[in-house]
Amino acid sequence: MPPYVSTSSAKTTPKSLRTRKRILDAAMRLFAERGYHASSNADVAEAAGLTRGAMLYHFPTREDLVEAAIDHIQRRRTEAFETAARDQGQGQGDATDHAVDAYWELLHQAPFKAFAELEAVARTDPDLARRIAPAQAAFDHAQIGDLSGLLLAGSGPRFQTGRDLARFMLEGLARASLTYGEDERIDRLLTVVKRVTRVLNRKGSMHELWED
Repeated sequence: MPPYVSTSSAKTTPKSLRTRKRILDAAMRLFAERGYHASSNADVAEAAGLTRGAMLYHFPTREDLVEAAIDHIQRRRTEAFETAARDQGQGQGDATDHAVDAYWELLHQAPFKAFAELEAVARTDPDLARRIAPAQAAFDHAQIGDLSGLLLAGSGPRFQTGRDLARFMLEGLARASLTYGEDERIDRLLTVVKRVTRVLNRKGSMHELWED
């Protein structure tokens, strides 16, 4: 008879951890591409190339999957943010322009799109809202901590406002549905976001906000 292995220890083997990562990557991708409600556990299992039994072994319920997926997505977007911040420190040219462009690019990657989808669903789903609240708070606080260098360095209300303006303007724009002239309108808005952020960072003057 083979030796007994507890379920908890079996789930921490290298193979099991790799399988969990496959599942959570698939969930993140489906949330970003299809949406939360259109991505059932069975859909996630199929996208991960696993049987329903294998899926149930790791995540017996929808709640188990969602809880783990939130943590996974949060780690992935924090890692992406940290990488962008490090790259930002090695960049050439205007730091504000690079920062805005970098965050705009991040917002179109799977971890950020998946989390935006969760936030949208959480507006009318109290249970999901409760589950993602710690991740939202952690990311928000990180904007004034170790990750602040990507959007705007410095402390105090003026710099915090610059970070918030750039961040929430870009996040809102990423979720907007522009019905005409999308590329041109986005380019103009990104340009103004950069200028306003630069002014708040004391690197520009008010007359630069709109150049005729």
